[in-house]
Amino acid sequence: MEELLVTIVKGLVEKPEAVNVTVDEKNEDGIVVYHLHVDEEDMGRVIGRQGRIAKAIRTVMRAAATRNDEKIQVEID
Repeated sequence: MEELLVTIVKGLVEKPEAVNVTVDEKNEDGIVVYHLHVDEEDMGRVIGRQGRIAKAIRTVMRAAATRNDEKIQVEID
């Protein structure tokens, strides 16, 4: 899952070497939280207008997690 997130985001940003993902352990609800870190200049590219790109990234990740019987959440830091 982490590799999928990194692959998606690296295609969007100007500085792909600055993309970093940290993963938290499952919380009490069984949800794994992925924290996405990008360069400050690329933040707008990842979020998009009115959050459309961020929403699309979260949708794709949730769909992939559902196939693996997981619950995830993507936070953009």
